[in-house]
Amino acid sequence: MTDTTLGPRPIFDVLTRGFDRLDPGNLLRGLFALLVCVLLWETGARMQEWTGYAPPFVGLLPPPSEVAVAWAGLLGEAGYWSSWVASFQRVFTGFLAAMLVGIPFGLALAVSRNFHDIFFPPFEILRPIPPLAWVPAALIFWPTNEMSIAFVTFLGAFYTVVINVVGGARAIDNRFLNAARSMGATHWDLFSRIILPGTLPSIFTGAAVGMGITWEVVVAAEMISGGGARAGGGLGFFIWNSYMGGSLVQVIVGMGSIGIAGYLSSRAIRWLGRSVMPWQNRF
Repeated sequence: MTDTTLGPRPIFDVLTRGFDRLDPGNLLRGLFALLVCVLLWETGARMQEWTGYAPPFVGLLPPPSEVAVAWAGLLGEAGYWSSWVASFQRVFTGFLAAMLVGIPFGLALAVSRNFHDIFFPPFEILRPIPPLAWVPAALIFWPTNEMSIAFVTFLGAFYTVVINVVGGARAIDNRFLNAARSMGATHWDLFSRIILPGTLPSIFTGAAVGMGITWEVVVAAEMISGGGARAGGGLGFFIWNSYMGGSLVQVIVGMGSIGIAGYLSSRAIRWLGRSVMPWQNRF
């Protein structure tokens, strides 16, 4: 007897298995692309030394071999890793606050017409204001630099999370809600069994986008505020300090560090999304 309870999911898993895991072929292609970029960068950066002609932009940068040497030297310094820790703490503090506030707020906007009519207009007025425009006001109104950076970081993710939650909840087909009501579902059943699961893909999409914005905001906030009061002012302050000290190599090291930190953060969100939404192949 054929078991039909699983439906097409096993077949779908087989056909899409490569999207869930980084297979060796994908890994090799990615490494090859990175190698080509590094070689082009090395060639362009040394073109003036070899030919006397400096190509625009890349010709003014230090070659990646020098950056690698400087980066290797920084790996043994506690201040460099303190900057990593400080930025990660600020990012995840603001990001977690944005998720805890933004998800319920977005769901309330989506499911309650009265709540939407009251709170959506001021939300839409404030949303176009760039988070970095809040930095001067945050430095004035919050008692410490750390709280100012956390507030600006929160804003970086909050609006993106809310907009994605509202869009995901309102994209749910009304026929699912009507069918559930016809079978006697309560308001809690509608929310917990239809609205929330149906909104989860949008929540994690907003979280992934918001995480990237959060890293952008925290770096700029650290540059403007001076990195806060901790030892290790953060990767943003590390970049600014390197620029003020005339070390372009360390500026590029800081930029690469932020890229790696953002990649790790996004990977963590995607892994959590696959764990929470086993019915989804990817988001």
